[in-house]
Amino acid sequence: MIERSPIFDAVTYLAMAIGAFLVVVPFWITLVAGSQSLQEVSQVPINLLPSSHLWENLQVAWARADLGPKMINSFIVAVGVTVGKIVLASLSAFAIVFFNFRGRMISFWLIFITLMLPLEVRIVPTYAIAANAFLPFQVILDTLGITGLVEAVSSVRISLEWNLLNSYTGLILPLVATATGTFLYRQFFMTIPDELVEASKMDGASPVRFFFDVLLPLSRTNMLALATIMFVSSWNQYLWPLLITTDRATYGTVVMQLKALIPAQNGTPDWNVTMAGALIIMLPPLLVVAFMQRWFVRGLITRDK
Repeated sequence: MIERSPIFDAVTYLAMAIGAFLVVVPFWITLVAGSQSLQEVSQVPINLLPSSHLWENLQVAWARADLGPKMINSFIVAVGVTVGKIVLASLSAFAIVFFNFRGRMISFWLIFITLMLPLEVRIVPTYAIAANAFLPFQVILDTLGITGLVEAVSSVRISLEWNLLNSYTGLILPLVATATGTFLYRQFFMTIPDELVEASKMDGASPVRFFFDVLLPLSRTNMLALATIMFVSSWNQYLWPLLITTDRATYGTVVMQLKALIPAQNGTPDWNVTMAGALIIMLPPLLVVAFMQRWFVRGLITRDK
């Protein structure tokens, strides 16, 4: 228990005020700039009071960047990645914690080490796999000589290919692995009492039933906290969608489309429209965080048993 004191309270409130300032001021400037006209946003120094052109700028940004279909694409990708991460992380942690097999800790640490390998580091091999998801299997068949043997016997050459470029599968599947989610689930599953596991076994519950009927309901707050983090992260993905999609009209995401709102080098510097577009793009994750805030905090600081 930390003993409260006036000095400690003052330092705490000061740190909170600085943090709030750093978060609120950029958002306020974006909101103000998005509500101003071209003449107002071009003033130096900028007026920090909102104007009356917000709805007009929002309409222009929506039409210019074709944000409607791109918002749908981003929502599909964010939801798909979020669900995939939760499912894969929960199953991985379940296997590591509740199944006693050789190498389970090695498996966990191999997963955990990937925290030090962000997507930007492994972008080239990930893109190669996305271009042909069956490439590793093809390499195995070629290395073992199975491809040559089948070709010699039947004159048919095995050629495995699954192109994930320009597809929702390619946008979602390479991003579903999450060491963070596996770690959070593992830490929670380790707090489950052994008596609960034994009681489930005595009731005749299979591992699958124990997972769905006991573990998932207990880990609801953790699941919602993880879903909040992963949705925001997936919505803000820029590099991977930019790399994997060439058909931007069909599979482009809304964050990629923000580039269409940036004034060209010799174009009109209408930063008011750009800021209005940024407000539209940041609105969905902002609503998710606001709606899920209570469960997000509970999932990080509490343990339901």
